[in-house]
Amino acid sequence: MGRRTVGRRVIRVAVQGVIVAAVIVGGATPAFAAKPVGHSGGGGGSSVSTGNDVSYPQCGTSLPASPAFGIVGVTGGLANDINPCFGPSSSYPNYSSSELYWAVTSSIGGTSQPKVSLYVNTADPGNVYNGAVIADWPVSGSTPYGSCTTTTVSLASGTYNVGTNSDACAWQYGYNKAAQDTNWLAAAANAINKQSPPVVVASTAGSYPWWLDVETANTWQSDQTMNVADLQGMIAGLEDAGAITIGAYSTSSQWDTITGGTSSAAGSLYKIPDWIPGARSLSGAQANCAQASFTGGAVTVTQWFSHPDGDYAC
Repeated sequence: MGRRTVGRRVIRVAVQGVIVAAVIVGGATPAFAAKPVGHSGGGGGSSVSTGNDVSYPQCGTSLPASPAFGIVGVTGGLANDINPCFGPSSSYPNYSSSELYWAVTSSIGGTSQPKVSLYVNTADPGNVYNGAVIADWPVSGSTPYGSCTTTTVSLASGTYNVGTNSDACAWQYGYNKAAQDTNWLAAAANAINKQSPPVVVASTAGSYPWWLDVETANTWQSDQTMNVADLQGMIAGLEDAGAITIGAYSTSSQWDTITGGTSSAAGSLYKIPDWIPGARSLSGAQANCAQASFTGGAVTVTQWFSHPDGDYAC
């Protein structure tokens, strides 16, 4: 993707029971993870049988004119921030600068992939990160893992009442992030459609396939069952909003580190579609279609490094 770290060496350390990237951006509140360094720039594919994925690193740049399909980042590198050019914004007020608008109006189709898909960052930060309370960690909710309840934590800055570090609260966190993402979609599409000349961009979650970006560069618990609950909550939230197709962008090693590996016991994560990165060329991406699925499902898209990154429909 436009800012992926797959293929780069990511060092993880355990801090207060959380697996974190060793290159955390300082000063963020709350800081869930470092925004991965990635690629930006011009075209990414020599054939109309290929597509491209874009996100905040490509904001304000020239995007490919006629990809077969486009995959657009809703979030801006973290699970709780928005890609500033996903839709019109104060920085990119015209819909012609919107990456969602680009994908809808430029993609020409012709592959097994729909013309437009969306992807979102995922994370499981827990109730405290780097000595600070996570402001949007849930304190309540009825979930498949029981009720999300509260607890008290004592930090250097004081004592706080927070949601527990539990499977239930992790599930609720994922669910809440999915609701946030679908609300951002609706806001972006509606803002595009209100501008002149009129443009029709679908605003509902069910109008697009969704990809969960699951990478170790974001913040995860050392408790893999919590991470699985978090991802299941995201899937439930997207499905409740109407999404039909939901897959995962990851590698086997990162997926296994975060989730412990997928089996039938992992419920809604089992056999979801895979989008596999890591190739350095289109031919490498084509070959990667034969890789084993890390979810036990089907590999449907592969990616290769380009500017912006290119994608091949298997």
